[in-house]
Amino acid sequence: MRMHWDDLPTATRDAVAARTGPIYATASSDKGLNSELAATLDTRAGRVFVKGLRCDHPRAWTQEREATINPYVAPLAPRLLWRINDGEWHLLGFEHLDGRPAEYAPGSDDLPLVAEAIITLSGVHAPSDVELKQIEQRFADYVDHPDDAALLRGDTVLHTDWTPDNVLIVGNVARIVDWAWPTRGAAWIDAACWVVWLVAAGHAPEDAELWAAKTPAWSTAPARALDVFAAAQQRLWAGIASDSPEVAWKRKIADAAQQWLTYRQA
Repeated sequence: MRMHWDDLPTATRDAVAARTGPIYATASSDKGLNSELAATLDTRAGRVFVKGLRCDHPRAWTQEREATINPYVAPLAPRLLWRINDGEWHLLGFEHLDGRPAEYAPGSDDLPLVAEAIITLSGVHAPSDVELKQIEQRFADYVDHPDDAALLRGDTVLHTDWTPDNVLIVGNVARIVDWAWPTRGAAWIDAACWVVWLVAAGHAPEDAELWAAKTPAWSTAPARALDVFAAAQQRLWAGIASDSPEVAWKRKIADAAQQWLTYRQA
């Protein structure tokens, strides 16, 4: 459940103000599902975006993971300014991005910008000193054989969640937000994740793959690996949609994943 700035304990808000200076106004975000708190703060030094979870939240570990990966993925990601863990709340303060969600529809001027962001990210080597989820572990339940999961293995930092809300167009650059689940895997996987969202936005699967192919890493993916990943995406999103049949956007993405799998099988 999304909480608001004033719902935080006074001591926690005071700890933030000690970092930012006086806070003149706040606005909660209606985007993103990974944080209990997501808000923009107007401060004396300018705007700051704050996200956080209570320390006893089952996903509290994602806060630390997002903080530790930030130096490796900024400035593609917003720069982390500070973090606070007072034993009750774990908060991260980021530079505020004055942007809008990317538009994925056919013909959108944003598509080349997103492709460029994926190209940039595909060149980020997974750091050895940061514990990351491995893609073959995350998708183990969605493949038929362990050898299939091994086709996804690699040493690139992956984002994997290419919902347009996570891709902000700032000027003529795409910036990537919400790094709660950075993952280690093959360099082509983020482009493959993007394919499903492109199909959901109205692209035919073959056209979506043409956009993915604009990223050099795509050419390194064996056809078998793409087939395995398409099947895994279909199973993943079918399960997500089945768990929440009343949520239209989840059904839409599940349908797009099915369209891509059908195309690959053909």
